[in-house]
Amino acid sequence: MRLKLDLAIAKSENMPESLPRVVIVGGGFGGLAAAKALKNAPVRIILIDRTNHHLFQPLLYQVATSVLAPGQISSPIRAILRKQKNTTVIMGEVTGVDKNRQRVFVNSPDRKEVPVTYDYLILATGVRHSYFGHAEFEKFALGLKGLADAVEIRNKILRAFEQAEAEEDVSRHRDLLTFVLVGGGPTGVRSIEPLVGLSVFQLVETHCNS
Repeated sequence: MRLKLDLAIAKSENMPESLPRVVIVGGGFGGLAAAKALKNAPVRIILIDRTNHHLFQPLLYQVATSVLAPGQISSPIRAILRKQKNTTVIMGEVTGVDKNRQRVFVNSPDRKEVPVTYDYLILATGVRHSYFGHAEFEKFALGLKGLADAVEIRNKILRAFEQAEAEEDVSRHRDLLTFVLVGGGPTGVRSIEPLVGLSVFQLVETHCNS
């Protein structure tokens, strides 16, 4: 039985060999834009991403503050590119690049270090949050770059209210319900209003001791 990653690669190989293969790593805004721009180009495209969905990152803060559900800001990559006959989508993690032999190595749920060759390579892997040389801060200060981050922040907020609800010492409520946002950019500023709305107008009304 052929494995899923093999089948996905084989789908791309079924296209004419004369067509160059473009491997795009990352299904975010950059990766999708590159794939769509090549929709009518005479190429074979393989798009590889660690997840099977595209994430609209600007709205992550609304998931973190319980305004939106995770499914409302994500869409399946295959559904977005379903009309592109020259494109194959693979869910996997690229672990390395061999520039000399023009190939990337992919881990998938059923395979490890599978080589995928390319004629052209586009790396659109995105970024991660930075602690400016203080990695020790990470376990205390959550970043907000993915759905898992947003869900974890949301759960921590909800758990804080549950802890305050169960805490009989009223003097501890202030510490339990103090939230600190670091960063005054768009995400930080826009997070304030829904966080206040969640805290003051929703959770406080339902939690007697908060």
